[in-house]
Amino acid sequence: MNSKLVIKKGTVDDAETIYNFIYQLAEYEKLTEEVTTTPAELAKTLFAENTHTHTIIGYYENKPVGFALYFYNYSTFKGKHGLYLEDLFVIPEMRGKGFGKTLLLELASIAKENNCARFEWSVLDWNKPAIDFYKSLGAKPMDEWTVFRLTENEIENLIK
Repeated sequence: MNSKLVIKKGTVDDAETIYNFIYQLAEYEKLTEEVTTTPAELAKTLFAENTHTHTIIGYYENKPVGFALYFYNYSTFKGKHGLYLEDLFVIPEMRGKGFGKTLLLELASIAKENNCARFEWSVLDWNKPAIDFYKSLGAKPMDEWTVFRLTENEIENLIK
């Protein structure tokens, strides 16, 4: 792990920082129109009493430079939980210093500590730098799977 990066568990006091990372990630992915949350909403939902969502934040010289947001899913085939990485982001000027790898190693350790059968995430098809990075760590693309999604409106239409 990169000893210059200090990783801390996110707290409700970090909601603004987490929001800023989420927005920067959306900018990178050209999806800012998808961001409808607010720091107040994140504080309420990410840190609710029975939350299943967790964050870690990486600090370099006491400045937040990256974060990961994850939750646990379940594999019926394995009979165990898995760790699902929803978001991983390192600010552009701090990339290439091993901070993304350090965050992923921390998540792998969390998965191992929690006896997870899998550690999974999704990446946009066009994001070649991320794909190459993940492959360099030994991660394998699940090309035979297609992600499906229903949005809030589609859920509403479905249950009418």
